[in-house]
Amino acid sequence: MSDSPADHFPRRLWWVLAGLALVWGFNWVAMKLALTEVTPLIFRVFCLGLGPVVLITALYVSGERLVAPAREQWWRVILIAFFNIILWNILVAFGLMLIPAGRGAMLGYTMPALAVPLSIWLLHERATPRKIAGLVLGLAGIALLMGQSLVDLGQAPAGALMILGAAASWALGSVLQKRYPVKIPVASFTVWVMLIGSLPMIAGSLLFEDWSVLGAVGAAAWFGVAYNVFLAFGWAHWAWFKIVAEVPVSVFSISILLVPLISVITSMVVLAERPTGTEYAALVLVLASLATVLIAPRGARG
Repeated sequence: MSDSPADHFPRRLWWVLAGLALVWGFNWVAMKLALTEVTPLIFRVFCLGLGPVVLITALYVSGERLVAPAREQWWRVILIAFFNIILWNILVAFGLMLIPAGRGAMLGYTMPALAVPLSIWLLHERATPRKIAGLVLGLAGIALLMGQSLVDLGQAPAGALMILGAAASWALGSVLQKRYPVKIPVASFTVWVMLIGSLPMIAGSLLFEDWSVLGAVGAAAWFGVAYNVFLAFGWAHWAWFKIVAEVPVSVFSISILLVPLISVITSMVVLAERPTGTEYAALVLVLASLATVLIAPRGARG
């Protein structure tokens, strides 16, 4: 099969991908900071409850308005919110309490291993040689980054399984968003899925968690919460849903492998660690993987 312009990441969205990779890459460190003092459900209430407020404010400042889906499309919004928001956020929040942030990021971004086959099966996307090569190179880089931690996963199997479950849920939710598109602007769609996703978090936090503990939360944890509200949720979810709406699943799945690489690098910076030869090799593999979807064939435009 030959490649076409649709098989590559469009240049006009490169800035969105770069911003998303930076924001979500560092967010695994930010989440770990928050979750050391803030319980998982309360943390997600802040993210999913205040993140939409940030987006709605941005909409009205820019002169736009919040648009509701047509009545017959609400089930699509709820379905996508369940897999992309509710399951992902619950599983990641509880899983990160049991395993390190860097390891969680790498496990979470095994998502393409399931998303690409699902897109071929459910969306009939083409499995071109470049896509297959990109997926193999990218996952090989992630496997190198995991290294010895694959052995260490036995020390916290519940945490690892929760993050892997989150990756599977994210993959299915992304494919379902392509299969069942919602015909409203991306910003409005993002607001509605986050608001729907916040409902079980609010109910769970009121039933099972103690909100009074927030009085003892320190500055580092509040930074992690604020980072999630304004950047990881308020902006990055808009960026993600925009990419999903406009780019084939197999292409954006390979492209986001940049995120765990950024996560490892930012963890090194924050923790003053030195990269190893294995990590440099992983960098080369992930960059080679990105080249398969970022460098379009001659004559292609995007």
